[in-house]
Amino acid sequence: MRSSHWLLAGALTAFAVQAQAAGGFAHWHTLHIQVPVVLKQAKVVFNMDHLAFVGRTREPVGLSQMRMMVAKFNGDHTHWKIDGIFQGAAGYMVLNNKAYDRFMHVRTGNPYAGQIENLIRKGVDIEACGVTMRAFHWGNRQLLAHVKVNAGALARIIQLVQRGYVQIQP
Repeated sequence: MRSSHWLLAGALTAFAVQAQAAGGFAHWHTLHIQVPVVLKQAKVVFNMDHLAFVGRTREPVGLSQMRMMVAKFNGDHTHWKIDGIFQGAAGYMVLNNKAYDRFMHVRTGNPYAGQIENLIRKGVDIEACGVTMRAFHWGNRQLLAHVKVNAGALARIIQLVQRGYVQIQP
């Protein structure tokens, strides 16, 4: 970095520290929504086909987004339908504890089971891809309770999109 950039960065840092000490940043914490979004209805399919986690929490992004979406829709009185389709690299997330331990070579049980079961209780449909299940030699008995098996995730997502669902790819 050139010396003029260092001087500017130093000056801005000094200004920020002084302004913060004087309470000058209180307005930075105020948020004004210019584009409010309240939906009357929503149909959403989550394509859970890869691993993506929220920072150090190791919470799956898709599960987090589904949970927040359910809360927002319920709070806004939106008529909603959410489907989570687990396939490929993320297919193991819907395994029951015994199958999870065997597949992951651990003895911890499925750490996502509680989140998935809670989403199901709240009305989210959770599906496992039959193609993924065949590839890993899993059967219905290896899944968490109330997880449905579809004939193939890609065809199922196409079907839902054709029925008016919006696909989210977390």
